[in-house]
Amino acid sequence: MTPHARLRRIRIWLVLFIICLVLSGATAFPLLTEVRWVDGLLRESWLPAPSALVDFIGEVRRGLEAANRDYPFLAYGTDWLAFAHLVIAAAYWGPLRDPVRNLWVIHWGMFCCLAVIPLALIAAPTRGLPWWWIPIDCSFGVVGIVPLLVVRRHILALAAATDPAAAPRPDPVAA
Repeated sequence: MTPHARLRRIRIWLVLFIICLVLSGATAFPLLTEVRWVDGLLRESWLPAPSALVDFIGEVRRGLEAANRDYPFLAYGTDWLAFAHLVIAAAYWGPLRDPVRNLWVIHWGMFCCLAVIPLALIAAPTRGLPWWWIPIDCSFGVVGIVPLLVVRRHILALAAATDPAAAPRPDPVAA
């Protein structure tokens, strides 16, 4: 693969990753509207949904409605969650421009994806979420790391092809 083709592939994967971060962040703003929509959808007769999921989403909807009615300032926390996703997406501007020099951002993103798993394993039970919700949360880290692994592989190959002496060496622990 030519360096130009490899750079193009890196950028395509990064743009996809950035879009997913922006979308996941943007969905945190209208949280109550989305949960109402999902709750209504799950209760449709044509959609066979597990009763545990229907009950849980209904409880989440009622909780969000009560919080928005009685404590609307709590929604400010999800506004900051959304903002954090947008800021994290912006961090990938560096690897888009110069992937080799900004390989550290990819490694940081991979670390963050891995860190999702212990957070979900600790915080979900602490906050009273059902056990079957934990794999859903963990999947964000597992799925998120895939494009970053692909990008990392291409960046290392690009670096080796353009300047073998200056190419970053893969860390044996991270490889």
